[in-house]
Amino acid sequence: MTAIGKAVLGMTLAAMAATATATPSRADDPPMHQVRYVITAANPIWADIYYLDQQPPKYSDYSHNPYQYTPNVQADIGPGHPWTSPPVLLSDPNNYAMVVVSTGTEPGTPMFHCALVVDGAVVKSNDGAKGTLCSLRNW
Repeated sequence: MTAIGKAVLGMTLAAMAATATATPSRADDPPMHQVRYVITAANPIWADIYYLDQQPPKYSDYSHNPYQYTPNVQADIGPGHPWTSPPVLLSDPNNYAMVVVSTGTEPGTPMFHCALVVDGAVVKSNDGAKGTLCSLRNW
């Protein structure tokens, strides 16, 4: 990851930590975790991003219709211009938190970096020349 990417990621994480709030829950509800996805690129690109924005009741629901749970976002990403997801609340981020980014049909090699942030801590990051995936689960 480049120094610019690390600096942008650091600033983004600091801003997210400053705005993080606890989610109240009932005693019988599983604890919810705040998840954010961050995508940076060393070179400017119009990117295709899919991220899990809601946890399905059971995995087979996701398996039968993944696009119900993973919206597509197209974003202009470059040095100093990351994409950060809105907060996503998941009870099981180990199995469901996921973001994938690619160049889609755009030419170029942006050198993507993704970060998976759970409860304010980066738990997974990855790099890829034309695309990358951040997830704690092996898909």
